[in-house]
Amino acid sequence: MSGHNKWSTIKRKKGALDAKRSKIFSRIIKEITVAVKEGGADPDGNPRLRLAISNAKGASMPKDNILRAINKGSDKDAANYIELTYEGYAPNGVALYIECTTDNQQRTISNIRSYFNKFGGSLGTNGSLTFLFDRKGVFTIPEGTINLEDLELEVIDAGAEDIQVEDETITITTAMEDFGAMIKKLEELGIEPENAELQRIPKNTVKVDQDAAKKVLRLIDLFEEDDDINNVFHNLELTDELLESMDE
Repeated sequence: MSGHNKWSTIKRKKGALDAKRSKIFSRIIKEITVAVKEGGADPDGNPRLRLAISNAKGASMPKDNILRAINKGSDKDAANYIELTYEGYAPNGVALYIECTTDNQQRTISNIRSYFNKFGGSLGTNGSLTFLFDRKGVFTIPEGTINLEDLELEVIDAGAEDIQVEDETITITTAMEDFGAMIKKLEELGIEPENAELQRIPKNTVKVDQDAAKKVLRLIDLFEEDDDINNVFHNLELTDELLESMDE
């Protein structure tokens, strides 16, 4: 079972290269805080917290930081974060789906509008672009954790739709409804993913010329630098030529 989901692979590689560790940690701390407020501080009884802790370990977050985040979430005076999504278009009709966690909705929406305006994009109404993306579970695992053939047999039964191996990393993709089953299967196998999350994968991609594509990527980078924004999903076609120019 194999395939090549360039969008998912490049998103992972780009994130690994470009994302600042402090931003990654900030996002995980927010997720832990929300998970604790939602389901309590015991990871054994709180699947969302257990997943957040697993992702924290995968990002090499120190144990003390994880414990502090759990304690912070237990504090009744801790910030009340809300989870929001926004949808809109970058120039040339490239769709953007933006996931946020914020303690100030007004600040977040004001920033998002300003980013769109700066690059000639437009903020849409919620739900207007959802049909352009499939929500998938995406798991990344270091190669060598388990024999690949044995892993394939196990995870196909748990709902794996696609398995890729690239740059010493195994990426498993599942349908959204099989996300929990895959988490459970990997726990049974004693495998701790580097990262496990629900992503929005474009059903079709939009191809634009290289200069226009670079402008879209600069807008995406601007969104991703905002501390309130967790993920930016898009349907820009990432051509080999574009990716080579990004490495220059």
